[in-house]
Amino acid sequence: MHATNPELPPPSRATVAIGFVLGMLAGASAQGRDPVQLAAEVGIDAALLADPAARVPLAHYAALYNHVAATLDDEAFGLFPLPMRVGSFEFLCRGVLSAATLGEALARAARFLRLVLPDVSITVVRSGEQAQLTICERQPFAVDRVFSFEWLLRLLHGLSCWLVGRGIALDAVDFPYPPPAHVADYTLIYTAHSRFAASGGSTATPLVVPLVAPLVAHFAANLLDLPLRRDEAALARFLAGGPGRLTTLYRRDREMVTRVRDLLREALPELPTLETVAARLHLSPRTLARRLEAEASSFRAIREALRRDLALARLGQTDVPVATLAAELGYAEPSAFFRAFVGWTGQSPSAWRRARQLG
Repeated sequence: MHATNPELPPPSRATVAIGFVLGMLAGASAQGRDPVQLAAEVGIDAALLADPAARVPLAHYAALYNHVAATLDDEAFGLFPLPMRVGSFEFLCRGVLSAATLGEALARAARFLRLVLPDVSITVVRSGEQAQLTICERQPFAVDRVFSFEWLLRLLHGLSCWLVGRGIALDAVDFPYPPPAHVADYTLIYTAHSRFAASGGSTATPLVVPLVAPLVAHFAANLLDLPLRRDEAALARFLAGGPGRLTTLYRRDREMVTRVRDLLREALPELPTLETVAARLHLSPRTLARRLEAEASSFRAIREALRRDLALARLGQTDVPVATLAAELGYAEPSAFFRAFVGWTGQSPSAWRRARQLG
């Protein structure tokens, strides 16, 4: 990071699954707006919207967040019957800034969101050493139920991280729907321990839920006692990026994730162990693992996300043979790369490349 301004995120090549983009455009589409035009206006190519395996740069996604909100005058993207007018996010931030602890800030946030989004109910409950953040539908989320929950959790979790100046580790999250196509990104955004409504053929941890069930995020109760570390000057810098700044929070607050990813990329085709990377960072393996966990990630998740992003970029932009690419990414056998790629995209590397060329 640049020492001259600790509020700014480091330059990043991070990407976002197209499923999040489509979710953000769903409300505009339901209102008769052209989602292709909205995406194009922030540099997202129309062809990407039709490609289930596509990914967009994080900067474009953040720009889309602000653009859709401004176009609809709705910082909730038209997902709910009543719009969350532009400026609501700023007043949410100002309303919680003076809270003494994270627990008090979340309680205020829940009350504020009840006013602007009456179809949503948010509660935070402490139970012994654990706490639960629960997001309920007062009325069914009719536009895009999955993205509605994704956005609400990202809003509350991202704001919480920023307020206390550190990553807030989620021990587990119960999502009240089957795993979406972009479920692999949940490890990097939320937690590696996600549970979903039962769905046939899924490898995610199943969760048996009633028809209308809440989202429940579990975390250590002592995190609610953390003091807030932001002031008016920090808030002014934060708001300069608009509400879309939230989409970059988990990258900005995950400095160790970025450092580990950079080291792994530099070492390819070798795959350093956790112990080797920890030594390069002058940390013990246990400390590194704990730091990554605090930033809601893990060594394995970073490694697989890196190899996925590089694989998609190389297959889509070059003619490198699949076997060669597998070796460059550190796979001992092409078959191992094949299995990993099918897990990421649902297609073989060759089929995915052909589909891109035909498109």
